[in-house]
Amino acid sequence: MTARIYRPARNAMQSGKGKSRNWVFVYEPEVARSIDPLMGYTSSSDMQQQIKLSFETLEEAEAYAKRNGIPYSVQAAHDATPKKVSYPDNFRSDRKTPWTH
Repeated sequence: MTARIYRPARNAMQSGKGKSRNWVFVYEPEVARSIDPLMGYTSSSDMQQQIKLSFETLEEAEAYAKRNGIPYSVQAAHDATPKKVSYPDNFRSDRKTPWTH
C-alpha cells in the first residue's frame, strides 16, 4: 500500500502547462492486472488504483500521507529548461552553416 507523489510532466503536444502544476498522489499497484478471457479487457481487483489525489504543494501531499500513515516515495519534479530562440539568429553572418532557402 505504498503511494507515489509526483508532479506530472507537461503535455508534449501542447504549448501550455495545464495539469502540470499540482502534485499528484497515487497508490502503487499491489495486484497485477489480469485479462478477461471472454472480452479481453484488462482488470484488477485492487480498488486503490482508482484513487488519484491532487495537491497544490509537495508539503501538502506529504502531510496527507503522514497524517494517514501511508508509506510514500517522492519523485523529483523535472522543470523544463527554457531555450533562447531568436529569429534574427537565423540570418547571422557568423553561423556555422550559411542560411539558404
